[in-house]
Amino acid sequence: MATTTTTTNGAAAAANVSRRDHVVIFPFMAKGHTLPLLHFATALTAHHKTLHVTVLTTPANRAFAAGRLPPSVSLVELPFPSLPPLPAGVESTDALPCPSLYPIFLRATALLREPFAEYLASLPSPPLALVSDFFLGFTRAAAADAGVRRVVFHGMSCFSMAVCKALIVNPEAAAAAAGGGVEPGGGGAPFPVPGMPEHVGITADEVPDALVKFADAEDPVTRFLVDDVGFSDVLSWGVLVNSFAALDEAYVAPLESFYQMPGARAWLVGPLFLAAAGDTSELEEEEQEHDPDGCLAWLDDAQPGSVVYVSFGTQAHISNAQLDEIAHGLVQSGHRFLWAVRSDTWTPPAKVGPNGRVVRGWVPQRRVLAHRAVGGFVSHCGWNSVMECLAAGKPILAWPMIAEQHLNARHAANILGVGVRIDTKPGGMAAAGDVVGRAEVEEKVRALMDAEGQAGKKMRKGAAWAQREAMSAVGEGGASRVALRELVDELQRTYGDVVVDEGKIM
Repeated sequence: MATTTTTTNGAAAAANVSRRDHVVIFPFMAKGHTLPLLHFATALTAHHKTLHVTVLTTPANRAFAAGRLPPSVSLVELPFPSLPPLPAGVESTDALPCPSLYPIFLRATALLREPFAEYLASLPSPPLALVSDFFLGFTRAAAADAGVRRVVFHGMSCFSMAVCKALIVNPEAAAAAAGGGVEPGGGGAPFPVPGMPEHVGITADEVPDALVKFADAEDPVTRFLVDDVGFSDVLSWGVLVNSFAALDEAYVAPLESFYQMPGARAWLVGPLFLAAAGDTSELEEEEQEHDPDGCLAWLDDAQPGSVVYVSFGTQAHISNAQLDEIAHGLVQSGHRFLWAVRSDTWTPPAKVGPNGRVVRGWVPQRRVLAHRAVGGFVSHCGWNSVMECLAAGKPILAWPMIAEQHLNARHAANILGVGVRIDTKPGGMAAAGDVVGRAEVEEKVRALMDAEGQAGKKMRKGAAWAQREAMSAVGEGGASRVALRELVDELQRTYGDVVVDEGKIM
């Protein structure tokens, strides 16, 4: 039997957490997937103090999780499987030494099924619920075997999830668009998405690459999604969404239509980092002190709304040629900029000058976005970053690259009207040879930062609306706070109900 190591952060002792007030949370090992579930764990204990919450992690990810959880949440370590050629100790996607190891990493995470099942079997009684990432498809059957309902988490908006699922079950729509020969950058006429509201149309370039490849039986990621994830997602008891009704209400019904369990709901409880604020005062104080490069002090010396903040996340690789073009475009825009760069090998052009600040270490992004000096955000449009930007009331220059980021860009810029877009192909800066020139970077940054023009005023009005709605959603009586309470109430009301067998997967 595999060994599980339990580490208790504080209040909830392992011997006392296995009852109807126990919620188990199992994030996927990628920072963008893990962070919102850590915030969810914190929100549960902040607003439902009788609940005992356990987060499952692995040895190399424990420190990251522990530093972002209050003492009221417990941690349990599961041993991360060994699967050469994946290097030992690489237990998160951001630690992968090269993108080609991603399919092997996915296969390694599927091997966590046995220690996960052993953990559930070690509990004196079934917990109230399991909340797990959709990539961890094995958790659905293992939880069902233990008599536990599974709530699935994607880390995406209702909009992007519903579009993706619609294209999966209507592959001819995605295939027709992908074969349309449109120009890069959202070129070609938007096509309607089956089952979505009439105002939703996307272009061929916005179809996520994984969906374009879905018919390729030889693609290793596709094989994982089919063989290891399968229908485990849509057979879940419900789906947890890091969003709020004002942004996503129109897409709730289309999303819920794909879930096959009777009464399955999409529970919109975000923005989760705001929902968690009630029990994170000490954590926030520690975060405020953790600004090793002095980003906030640098911003303190800038005029209100004068600085562009630039960050492209932790997943996609950006070539040195593209980084050079971004640097020149930022300088040519004439605006001050703060740029969080992942690469530790790229050397900025000498003429970046005094108006630019390039940071390679950790940046307190939420506090940077909330700073009065920041007037706009150049972002890859990962959903966490979009939510943080909107919650800060700032407009966004959308530069999507991978996964569903092109859909997030359409949602933010084209539907919500809170930003502008860079023209990119699917894969964006991760696509070989696709380099956006400095002139376009300059033009789009100027458009983003033009607070007095008609387009700039419209973006800022929309961003201010989103900020008000985000704060209202997580406040007392807000839609997300109510949804969180209803989720817990429904789980407790139906505790002990028979879990429907998974049946035939494919």
